[in-house]
Amino acid sequence: MTSNSPAVSAVAAAIAETGLTVETRELPKLERTIARALTPGQDRVDDATFRAALCTVRRKPWGSRLMDLTRRAGQVWVTRADTEAAAATIDDPEPDDARLLDALSAVIRARLRATAPTPEAAVETIRADLFDGTGRVLTPAETETLSRAVAEAFALDPRSGFVEGMRRDADIRRQEQEAIEQAARTRRTEEERRLQEWEASLVGFSEVPRLLRCSGKEALRWIAENRLPVARRVPQPDGTEHWEFDPRELVALRKHLPEWRGGAPTTPALVPDAGTRKVGNAVIARVAALDRYAAHFKTARALKRRITLVTGPTNSGKSHTALEALARAESGMALAPLRLLAHEFREALTARGVPTSLATGEERIEIPGSRHLAATVEMCPLHNPVDVAIIDEAQMLSDPDRGAAWTAAIMGAPARHLYVLGAPDCVPMVRRIAELCGDPLDEVRLERKGPLVTASEAVQIKDLKPHDALIAFSRREVLDLRALLVARGRKVAVVYGALSPEVRRAEAQRFNDGAADILIATDAIGMGLNLTIRRVIFTALRKFDGTQTRDLNAQEVKQIGGRAGRYGKHEQGIVAVLAGAGSAAFVRTMLAAPPAEPTDLRPQVQPDSDIIQAVAAEIGSESLFGVLSRIRRAVLRHDDPNYRLANMEQAFAIATALEGVTGLTLAQRWVYAMCPVDDRDNGIQRLVQWAADHAADRPVIPPGTGRLPPAERADRVELERAEKRHKRLVAWRWLALRFPDAYRASEDAEDATARLNDWIEDVLRQQSSRARADEAGRGRPVSKHPGHGPRSQSGDGRSSDHPPGPNAYKRTDRPRGKSLRTR
Repeated sequence: MTSNSPAVSAVAAAIAETGLTVETRELPKLERTIARALTPGQDRVDDATFRAALCTVRRKPWGSRLMDLTRRAGQVWVTRADTEAAAATIDDPEPDDARLLDALSAVIRARLRATAPTPEAAVETIRADLFDGTGRVLTPAETETLSRAVAEAFALDPRSGFVEGMRRDADIRRQEQEAIEQAARTRRTEEERRLQEWEASLVGFSEVPRLLRCSGKEALRWIAENRLPVARRVPQPDGTEHWEFDPRELVALRKHLPEWRGGAPTTPALVPDAGTRKVGNAVIARVAALDRYAAHFKTARALKRRITLVTGPTNSGKSHTALEALARAESGMALAPLRLLAHEFREALTARGVPTSLATGEERIEIPGSRHLAATVEMCPLHNPVDVAIIDEAQMLSDPDRGAAWTAAIMGAPARHLYVLGAPDCVPMVRRIAELCGDPLDEVRLERKGPLVTASEAVQIKDLKPHDALIAFSRREVLDLRALLVARGRKVAVVYGALSPEVRRAEAQRFNDGAADILIATDAIGMGLNLTIRRVIFTALRKFDGTQTRDLNAQEVKQIGGRAGRYGKHEQGIVAVLAGAGSAAFVRTMLAAPPAEPTDLRPQVQPDSDIIQAVAAEIGSESLFGVLSRIRRAVLRHDDPNYRLANMEQAFAIATALEGVTGLTLAQRWVYAMCPVDDRDNGIQRLVQWAADHAADRPVIPPGTGRLPPAERADRVELERAEKRHKRLVAWRWLALRFPDAYRASEDAEDATARLNDWIEDVLRQQSSRARADEAGRGRPVSKHPGHGPRSQSGDGRSSDHPPGPNAYKRTDRPRGKSLRTR
């Protein structure tokens, strides 16, 4: 400002009159603040206005000062939002540290009271939020500081012993955690030593005739007949294999030599699946029988099953065809990839007059007298024969995280007539599974009910119309797009992987009912959700898949793009690309591409609880780490002709972390290893804490909702925090169904889940409503991205009409590993 401007004069006069000290660096902002308060012709402000303006200028530094003071005091759980809220309440332009801390104390007391209904739950929620956000575990001293603040917030009597009790509990937990980690290291070392000793005891083929007392030719014949177990096959640089044998196993087999030389049939337990040309694994492999996986499902193998494979693109009526057959059957089940779809199957059967129960990873609905079940694939009951079963989305057989669940369901579903539904890409794999099971296979190919076309031109943001769906590939981009469109006055619904099924469904309903005219979604809409989409518009043609950023493949484009043109709602579906996001020719090529030939026809398999315990008995160990190490080392050789071992990295990581928790059985630790957690949110460490409480016979307290601010004022950070809390509750409820004696407060967990779902839904709805109301109040739509001019350029040179693609971000909407395996 010029030296003779009214604001400069007003500031100078106010400083002289009040005697307040103002730093030179503060003057520009102070003068701008005062300028907004002056009326035309005015060059003076009263004392109160000046003091308020000076407070406004100083609030950010006050917040920083408070952050510094709290960190020095060990109050690591105080957030930047807390200090900013405290600074906003101060009306003295020259407060000392004591005044600042008094303001912060008032804010902290209010937050802690709103965090949870009890002091204990408040401490636990704050600790969990800090752990989720930063991975930091409060020390006993920091826990004591937090507990003191909580006690003050809840007005506890200092003589109640609350603070001392929480400190004592923190000390015990710290000691327990250190003991767990030390025990885990010791047990892992011991199991690795056992494995190394076993491997060192193996002998080469040259020793087999001596140990078995036979000729070399006989030994080779018996290996080919799967009578002699090859303990380990070590690949050699020249492409051959070096076979190694367990000498104790060979000696134990001497008694069978007369029978083998007489040509008697081999032991029934070693008969391979149909199609196996040669089999020969370690003794552990023989016990696990993963190389004869189909035989593991005795109930299914005892039935005379018939498989009908129904394939077709999205909107071809696959589910309708199978549901009609299921509804006519006296008994049956429908297996879905998602909890949301299991609910839809149940509702579809109920609407047809068929009472249907529900079983998913985290909930059960038992209908008395029902002979039909809707369930997620992982919950497939393997021992109750039914007339008809449906398994949906069979292309998931190729999924690296959950493919083994589809293998087990298709091989093990005890149904006389099994309907397998999926995209055309799944045909070769399902054929192979039917062959391994010895089941006859019928194939039905359906065509799409309405045409699907590619738009010839890219779509501009300003040209979006009702019933359009924008597809992004990260939560962050979905929310960025939502902010852009809401700021333009559009009604928006969103669907992404971190949202619960209930919220996804509510958002889909808003879109279908017209309460939202634009849907923004990740590829989470590729399965499930009946959506009345006219156009699917890709905002990017590349995605980060958890390992690398790559082009979308044909199946992904078909699965997502095929959601356009809901039959009976739109005459045709249109697939387009957002301007600046890529070429429409790429989409056209992918939609026209033939089904991809799988690179490996061997279905993925993994052990279950029975197999785990059988291997443990064989090696004489109760260590889950040791059992999984042996299975990974010995069960399936890389060139097994029929099967391949599924990715078990997360199960192995959980087993490794659980090694130091004593008091749990092998079967219980295996259940924990299967729990759906996301390690990006420190899920494995939290699982170990819960397991330790369980083993110590302490009740495992369910996660709470934490403080939920009014939905209309919630920001993106608070929304993400609520989504993480929901994921904690999903894992807790999953375990509660399996360990009800340890996870006792199921009703509290269900109530907390419902509150979070309602709050998240309100946030998504209220923010859109508030933005539209703001625009209506101004009487015009906003035509720019927040913070940009109408056609300003972003930092990378793109027009603001073209939002950033997912390649700008290094996270994927899909959590890795088992967090998607159990739904």
